[in-house]
Amino acid sequence: MRSSGALTVCFALPACSLDRDGNRSGVILSGNRLRVNADGSVHLLLGKVELGQGIGTALAQLAAEELDVEFDRIKLLTVDTVQSPDESYTFSSISVQQSGPPTRRAAAAARGRLLDLAANELGVPRGDLAVVDGDIRVAGKATGVDYWNLIGHKSIEFEPTAEQALKSVNDYSIVGQPVERIDVPGKVFGDASFLQDVRLPGMVHARIVRPPAERAVIASFEPASVESMPGVLKVVRDGNFVAVIAERESHARAAADVLRQSISWNLPADMPNESGVFGWLQAAESSSEMILEHATPTDSNVNTKTISATYQRPYQAHASISPSAAIAEYDGEELLIHSHAQGMYPLRAAIAHVLNLKIEKIRCIHVEAAGCFGHNGGDDAALDAAAIAMHFPGRPVRLQWERADEMAWEPYGSAMHIEVTAAVDDTGDIHAWEYRLWSCPHSSRPRGPDSAGNMIYAQLKEDPLELPPVYSIPQPNGGADRNALPLYAFPNAKVQKNLVSDVPIRVSALRGLGAYANIFAIESFMDELADRASRDPFEYRLSQLEDERALDLLIRLRELSGWSERPAAGTGEGWGLGFARFKNRSSYVGVIMRVMVDSNSGAISLQRATAVCDVGLVINPDGVSAQIEGGIVQSSSWTLKEQIRFSNAEKRSLDWASYPILRFDEIPEIEVELMDRDDLPALGVGESAQGPTAAAIANAVFHASGRRLRSLPLNSVA
Repeated sequence: MRSSGALTVCFALPACSLDRDGNRSGVILSGNRLRVNADGSVHLLLGKVELGQGIGTALAQLAAEELDVEFDRIKLLTVDTVQSPDESYTFSSISVQQSGPPTRRAAAAARGRLLDLAANELGVPRGDLAVVDGDIRVAGKATGVDYWNLIGHKSIEFEPTAEQALKSVNDYSIVGQPVERIDVPGKVFGDASFLQDVRLPGMVHARIVRPPAERAVIASFEPASVESMPGVLKVVRDGNFVAVIAERESHARAAADVLRQSISWNLPADMPNESGVFGWLQAAESSSEMILEHATPTDSNVNTKTISATYQRPYQAHASISPSAAIAEYDGEELLIHSHAQGMYPLRAAIAHVLNLKIEKIRCIHVEAAGCFGHNGGDDAALDAAAIAMHFPGRPVRLQWERADEMAWEPYGSAMHIEVTAAVDDTGDIHAWEYRLWSCPHSSRPRGPDSAGNMIYAQLKEDPLELPPVYSIPQPNGGADRNALPLYAFPNAKVQKNLVSDVPIRVSALRGLGAYANIFAIESFMDELADRASRDPFEYRLSQLEDERALDLLIRLRELSGWSERPAAGTGEGWGLGFARFKNRSSYVGVIMRVMVDSNSGAISLQRATAVCDVGLVINPDGVSAQIEGGIVQSSSWTLKEQIRFSNAEKRSLDWASYPILRFDEIPEIEVELMDRDDLPALGVGESAQGPTAAAIANAVFHASGRRLRSLPLNSVA
């Protein structure tokens, strides 16, 4: 059971467990979130799935802290629709914010109940008791009483209250300390940690044969040549959905290759041309919404001039290192699914609707896979596997997407076109700000019956579901317009969102949604305005901010980075600044990127990134720093390399050659410092560094070369 990623997820734990002698032992259940077992272990039931960002470790720290036990006692139980709390999706950098408070309350409530039992047994007031790793102390002395013998054979279940007394931050000894990530050792040492590693008894393997383009339909289909191939058990066709089931993965792969050649398709050729995608975005039918409009009377005697710029982001992919997979088993009545999607409860509801099953007949269990950080192919693979399993009941069906499936059929992050205009006075101060963006939606997640039609199988099957209407995420979170509202205190500002409703290319949530492009545009433009006014980029931003935490962060970043020592402009070495508060309500991140620009080839190389982050209370400093480092690396790849290639008929980015990503030898040195804000609530951090990093790179390229690049990716300045 050391490699728990592939084993324990398959089983629900009973309310009571067996002790070493095989006797029934007890448990205290604090809501549906925490189990304190008489054997000395503590089970924390996650409501948010772990995607590799370390939220399980952070929540385990909170639980251990409030329960007064050693961190190593906490065992994480993955999200399982039979027993876990329903916390919808892991997304939007809110996992610790949402799961942290109920985890703390559950642990504190369990501690309180156990102390009540101890006070009763020892005959002393509860206030006289202290706890050290579950051992009960009085006046610092051991009493021979601990959590585990207090529980004995009891089974106590209760719901924590919102008023549950919690520890003071000043008394923390586990929270705020760097602890080893729970999930990392198994991954490093090759344990069966990922869904792709899971092998179940009697399991068969499946492959899908996808159309060459969205909305393509089968013109002819000849499966006979495949049905007699070695190991082939069944060829499944449901409308335009085609799959093959075989005894071994190699059999399924070989059969799929042959089957692919036996199908001819009618192609719609209705996608925009890659070269004209931004013009298409502006011309396509869209809904327009003014999401910010405020005006302040200004001095009419002040002379201003208007400066404008346009910024663009292409379609980009999640491009998960391992293609999506799922395992499903149908026994003729109930459906069991193992999936790496981002939300098991929404997935269950959507699959129930598509397959016309009662929701209580479906169980979804999360197992980790390569981080997707957004809505990639995980949900679709789960539905694919479920649909195939219903054609082959009685044995687990393991479905593995091919690399080309992942690249061509995952929902992309939308292309965006952004126009910014500012009215500035002679000193460069901004008197008016106008910001307009065009984008496709940034979420088509299968949240349940109303949005299940967004899934691939739901569109390809014989009786396809209708596509749901375009979903626009409202402020203050925002989708396409996330971080489009300036954090700066401009006296007059307008921000307009134009959301394209007829979307020919499948799109959904890519990490940060529109924040990446919006911060890139705003912070690049702020840098342009500072340069035109011959003002220092730090000083320029500081002069137009009122947020005290933002001011403190920028001042610290300027000092930490050694900004005063940066080289002169145009020397080939450039320093650039990017800054934002994610969603204008989550964590703050500022980034200084140093780059080199080759004067002959125009090639851009990243040298060093310095970041300062304010996330409020830091639970695990190593975890937060790792998230910032990962965000910088991911954004550097988006910013310098990543772009989906396509024609009006089909996708062309199907592998790592046609969709290159940042390589290890291209990653800059990274330094991260966390602000001391333990007196403030913890904020999400996972999506905070991407936008500032993009802007910092673009601004550094300008400082190095004098060339202003406004269209992503920034391949070179040649």
